[in-house]
Amino acid sequence: MARVLIVEDDPTVAEVVVSYLNRAGHQTWSEHDGRTAASLLTSDRTDEIDLVILDLMLPGLDGIEICRLLRQAHPELPVIMLTALGEEDDRIAGLEVGADDYVTKPFSPRELVLRVESVLRRSQNAPAEPATLITLGPLTIDTAARRATKNGTELHLTVRERELLGYLMARPGTAYTRAELMAAVWGWTFGDQSTVTVHVRRLREKIEDDPQNPRLIQTVWGVGYRMEAP
Repeated sequence: MARVLIVEDDPTVAEVVVSYLNRAGHQTWSEHDGRTAASLLTSDRTDEIDLVILDLMLPGLDGIEICRLLRQAHPELPVIMLTALGEEDDRIAGLEVGADDYVTKPFSPRELVLRVESVLRRSQNAPAEPATLITLGPLTIDTAARRATKNGTELHLTVRERELLGYLMARPGTAYTRAELMAAVWGWTFGDQSTVTVHVRRLREKIEDDPQNPRLIQTVWGVGYRMEAP
């Protein structure tokens, strides 16, 4: 059982999500106003929350700003963003501010439950990386402690960012397609591969000296990405 907060201003959508998650054995509660949700998610009460389902469009404060504030206060709390169908810019924006996954409206409630359980498994269970302690150049990642550092300074990574970094660091010199990374790190064999692209971009902003000219995570044109040992 997980404790899931649903931030959704449409009472019908919120009721459906609560019903299906409760049926799956999770404990749920909902908020309808963006500012109220932001106040809760930046407080110490997040210890009572295992995952957040966050609508993009909310009264008071939108989901993008809420997610940005949440990531500053609690970088590891899993977030699934609800976005409108076909609004690619909105999906990318949600991922850019640190959402772990997204579901487009209208959505299948069963698919949402599967996404919730997938994100929870990745955040609560043992990491996917095979090694316990990996060092590559200035980077060190301790998968047991779920901690990553650069030159001894801790990096504030989301669960997905840390898992993606650990996966690449454990296999330097190997080029992976976006589909391969999505399957290995997200556990999905389908979906929008821009999710991987955005997470790589976010990682570069946190680990590279010059994100515009990356030396650690290299783009392999026509393939995907490769981790290089400095």
